[in-house]
Amino acid sequence: MRLGSRGRAVGLTLALSLGLAACGGRPPGILVPVEYTVPGASVVEMVVATTRAPAKNLDMFSGDRGTTLSFAEIAVSIPPAANRKVGDVQWPKSVPGNPATDFVTLRADVLTQSAALDWFNKRIKKTPRRQALIFIHGYNNRFEDAVFRFAQIVHDSNAPVTPILFTWPSRGSLLAYGYDRESASYSRDALEKLLTGLAKDPDVGEISILAHSMGNWVTLEALRQMAI
Repeated sequence: MRLGSRGRAVGLTLALSLGLAACGGRPPGILVPVEYTVPGASVVEMVVATTRAPAKNLDMFSGDRGTTLSFAEIAVSIPPAANRKVGDVQWPKSVPGNPATDFVTLRADVLTQSAALDWFNKRIKKTPRRQALIFIHGYNNRFEDAVFRFAQIVHDSNAPVTPILFTWPSRGSLLAYGYDRESASYSRDALEKLLTGLAKDPDVGEISILAHSMGNWVTLEALRQMAI
């Protein structure tokens, strides 16, 4: 599959496993950064592009639809290998979480578009093959679900990539399928804009897309529009 006028190849992976579904009942403020990490912990840094509206509490971004594409930079600390099972996300039972046993954030900062682009360009130049990996989550995912799951995927795959999370306004509820489907459609123009910008960026060597569940709909709609 080709992306953009420069003919850059796109690897499109469609992850269909229901094992990535979100779970509710987590404490608010789970993405509020902790002040320390522990020996043996790993850190995954990512840039976030989102069509979600800012949250009115400590959750950073909500399940409401935003009026514009927003950006953030997040660093996730992952517990030492001895304290976790590969493929799992260890959620804090209370906040702040414990870096020895839980996924926690070390940084979670909202960025301007220019600052996000600067963050991305600095890292893509240091990435082997200058490969970017975009993750588009599925139905029933809150913002924190997408952040921690993507961090887990990047860490456990040991993929030499610059991670980009594209997160759209899912309600994070099993009862909100209709709302999520409309939100996915609402977000396709923003994803198209993001992909087009990456395709034209001379610093980017390869773009891979990992889409799950309803994220496939957003992805295919964006790629369809790009092909018109």
